[in-house]
Amino acid sequence: MEGIWRWLLITAIAPVAWGTTYYVTGEFLPPDRPLYGAAFRALPAGLLLLALSRTLPSGSWWWKSLVLGVLNMGGFFALVYLAAQRLPTSVASTVMATAPLAMMLLAWPLVGERPRVRQLAAAVAGVAGVCLMLLTASASMDRVGLLASACAMAMSSCGYLLAKRWSEGIDTLASTSWQLTVGGLVLLVAAVAIEGGPPALDGPALAGFGYVTVVGTALAFVAWFAGLRRLPAATVGLVGLLNPVTGVLLGTAIAHETMNGRQLFGLALTLASVALARPPKGPPHRRAAAADRPRPTEAMTPAPCPDHRKQVQCRRPAGGP
Repeated sequence: MEGIWRWLLITAIAPVAWGTTYYVTGEFLPPDRPLYGAAFRALPAGLLLLALSRTLPSGSWWWKSLVLGVLNMGGFFALVYLAAQRLPTSVASTVMATAPLAMMLLAWPLVGERPRVRQLAAAVAGVAGVCLMLLTASASMDRVGLLASACAMAMSSCGYLLAKRWSEGIDTLASTSWQLTVGGLVLLVAAVAIEGGPPALDGPALAGFGYVTVVGTALAFVAWFAGLRRLPAATVGLVGLLNPVTGVLLGTAIAHETMNGRQLFGLALTLASVALARPPKGPPHRRAAAADRPRPTEAMTPAPCPDHRKQVQCRRPAGGP
């Protein structure tokens, strides 16, 4: 049980760090170069982690890094910035808050984790809580922005689960560095082709990119993928609801924004959903994995009997002791 709580706390580092990037991006980073902003965030973070891990991909991880880099970093960051340009932050955050529900539904076919009724109810309650916190009657609904935000949510949910499925035997630091580096290179090429030359950065912008790169990207994604490897996808998805919660609380504390009764109720509802993230004892996906293992009678192979004088064959389970 102590191990579960430890990995829950480690996983929570990611959405809390991502929640702080809203304020940093809005206050310090250039708003008119979204692709460069995403590239400057992903590529340095990937190179930093690559220098720490000192491990290059091998075998199938060359194409897996490309797929995950586009899904989780390159395409995701680009779509998020497009959504941010065409939608209010409240609407974009609400669409992204449906990610826990998407991860639960996709986890069944991709990683064999069947969602529980309690987890599905918590995800729905979490979306409702985010709506109460962020949405207002005057929020504008741009179709392109909504489509971009929904695609970003779907891409990242699928990419996270593929990373979980492919992560066995691979160091988390190394695999995260490969994804960020590939995603950053894709974004850099797109930025040069679409936005032209890079923007001029002053001191506050450099400091902002330093924070977003090290804390909001490198540290956050290592914590996220480490938790995703060791916890059920439904649990990790619900912990991700701390992202909009952090953004709201930071806006209240630093930007002196006020919260009304409806928003406070939404905050409480979202936190209650996060509290239900802890997996129950003996989660079903572990029992299913154990059930899928062949029984001793299912896979037998001839093996030489220890009695070599009789030269008879005895039968032992394949892979057995």
